[in-house]
Amino acid sequence: MIRLGIIEDDEQIRRMLVDFFLDQPGFSCLLAAHSVESFFEQWKDDIFLDIVLSDIGVPGESGIKGVQRIKKHAPKCQVIMLTVYDDANRVFQALCNGASGYLLKQTPLSKIKEAVLSLHEGGAPMSPGIARMVVEYFNPKHTEDLQEKLTPREAQVVEAIEEGLTNKEVAIRFDISLETVKYHIKNIYEKLQVNSRHALISRKYK
Repeated sequence: MIRLGIIEDDEQIRRMLVDFFLDQPGFSCLLAAHSVESFFEQWKDDIFLDIVLSDIGVPGESGIKGVQRIKKHAPKCQVIMLTVYDDANRVFQALCNGASGYLLKQTPLSKIKEAVLSLHEGGAPMSPGIARMVVEYFNPKHTEDLQEKLTPREAQVVEAIEEGLTNKEVAIRFDISLETVKYHIKNIYEKLQVNSRHALISRKYK
């Protein structure tokens, strides 16, 4: 029997997950709450959980911080993030805080079940796009190859963004128009295969 806990602030989604797993042989859902704080208020010492499905954007303490609390409270309990967020910053924060899996909310219930079973059997389930992001993160040669495709000006814009400058501040620094900055950023995203500033900045720490 796989004993589950769920942290999800959307009542409809939370209820759907609970009802689904209660209807599946070999699963029990022992806890479900709308926030990390509420989850821990209900988590008594006699309740043993194998896996927690947790959203990130919940009221109060974030689901990412909640992973640390879960691992401290029950080191053997594993956590799968189930969220709408697919930016590199949150993905790696969650994994570094101890999450063992990362699924996007559009994942069908049958696939979520497969992910839970996979994790219980020693896997590390991730949505395809997230898994690809992780692979690229640990492939520095690939990153260097992409970096070489940048023009000198695009490389300067990347450095400015990594410093935290806004588009307007980048335009002022290089004495170019705001539209030109946006044009450079569009090309940079395409060449470096990222789709947000978070993803672009995260490359700095590879």
